[in-house]
Amino acid sequence: MNCTADKAQQQIIKALAAAIEAAKADGALPEGDAPRIALETPADKKNGDLSSNVAMVSARVFRMSPDKIAEAIVSRFDKTGTYVESVSVAGRGFINFVLGDSYYADTVDSVLTEGEAYGHSDVGAGKKVLVEFVSANPTGPMHIGNARGGALGDSLASVLSWAGYYVEREFYINDAGNQVEKFGLSLSVRYRQRFGEDIEMPEDSYHGADIIAHAENFAAIHGDKYMDCSEEERRKALVEYALPLNIEGLKRDLASYRITYDTWFAESSLHNSGAVGEVLEELKKRGHTYEKDGALWFEAEKFGCDKDFVLIRSNGLPTYIVPDIAYHYNKLVKRGFDTAVDVLGADHHGYVPRMKAALQALDIDPERLKVVIMQMVNLVRDGETVKLSKRSGKAITLVTLLDEVPLDSARFFFIMREPNTHCDFDLDLAVREDSDNPVYYCQYAYARINSIMRRNAANGLEYRRAEVGELALLRESSERDLIRHLGELEHVVVKAAKEYDPSAIAKYALDLAALFHRFYNSCRVETDDESLRSARLSLCAAVAEVMKNVLSILKVEAPEKM
Repeated sequence: MNCTADKAQQQIIKALAAAIEAAKADGALPEGDAPRIALETPADKKNGDLSSNVAMVSARVFRMSPDKIAEAIVSRFDKTGTYVESVSVAGRGFINFVLGDSYYADTVDSVLTEGEAYGHSDVGAGKKVLVEFVSANPTGPMHIGNARGGALGDSLASVLSWAGYYVEREFYINDAGNQVEKFGLSLSVRYRQRFGEDIEMPEDSYHGADIIAHAENFAAIHGDKYMDCSEEERRKALVEYALPLNIEGLKRDLASYRITYDTWFAESSLHNSGAVGEVLEELKKRGHTYEKDGALWFEAEKFGCDKDFVLIRSNGLPTYIVPDIAYHYNKLVKRGFDTAVDVLGADHHGYVPRMKAALQALDIDPERLKVVIMQMVNLVRDGETVKLSKRSGKAITLVTLLDEVPLDSARFFFIMREPNTHCDFDLDLAVREDSDNPVYYCQYAYARINSIMRRNAANGLEYRRAEVGELALLRESSERDLIRHLGELEHVVVKAAKEYDPSAIAKYALDLAALFHRFYNSCRVETDDESLRSARLSLCAAVAEVMKNVLSILKVEAPEKM
């Protein structure tokens, strides 16, 4: 990382280390290895911009009070070549640092220089990450949980890319197993009903209108041709007709949600290629399976699970987790991704330790699998939970949600809460065009800056990028708070990537909007002082650039007019 915030911290850490060595050299501190120097941002701005507890954590090593250690360090701290304006000792030996004009000027200048690249980091060092998300069963439309998973997974992939990882997005198509069998059964029953057969739909089959539509369309093409064939042949024909249409529908709906995948990976390919059988043989070869009651079991307890589980049922069919093990083996071994990230629903808590145990048994570091567990979505209108679309009167799916609320609102609302928290999606708030709507609040800040620039140009005051010396004029507290926040973007991106939490980006955008509005309401931008006006317009331009960058991570538009 090379942002000004990081430079400032590295400068201070280096100068602190030099001050400690100087204090030991002249006897003010005894010999001893001081702990690693760490910096933090004080909760109270009166305590400066940065703070270090190195004196406190060194007390045991130097056998002195933290206050005396801090005084020895501060008296030998050399500010030369740093952004530090002043350094002081606070209670309990904390050392506080105030950054000078050059730090704030360089931060704004860096934003304007780097432009759309500002906020990127190389911390990921190009390591390969595969983010798999949504992966809805292709047997029906996507529900609201998929909508949240789509926004979270897509934004997380962007965050990881901004942090310097090589990232690919993947959709795992569950086109094999029980759900496809049930899909074929449901289609077959509707087809047979279409031609007058008196047959009831099984209770646990798919009863949606989409199944009826597929059967009707299939009948329009083939007539009653498949009424006289075997049930197996009829189901196969119906599935081969309807499943690709559903998959194309998923691709179309997700594209309208601004999600494009690098790969659509079919579960059936694992069966057809023999990958499922290979991974079973590998587990057997390593001695981690056993037979009981006619079934093949995996020794999961050996790898930290609460109990062993079945791989192959007594009827010879694999359980659902076997192709999933083969799939993760494919990701991490066959395709060589350094990390596999799965965005999963709250009902997968028990799944995660099972998958990690299987990977460990295959001699794959289970830490290479990162799982983001996403909690449920509760749709709210007029303070009440809703299940049906206001327009269609049908269950709210991704498509019907986007019929009711703007796309930007949908993505932002799903992203702005941590994945492991329940999401109350306020349908009324999502359509409001005022500052109470979080995404509108962020977009308005960007649009407001563009309006300021247009108004100044109309008044003959064309924007001129300020010189670094002019940017040092930005000394008001609201200016400093805003610039300090600009300087934190790269750190926020890196932290969000490490914690697999894109909600940090949405929170950053909201804070940026709030700080900008406070600055604009307290500082006159169109001042008669030409240098100060240029500095403040440059700060506005920097905020606009950062807001646009942040919203782009979330795939939310930054409109120039609202």
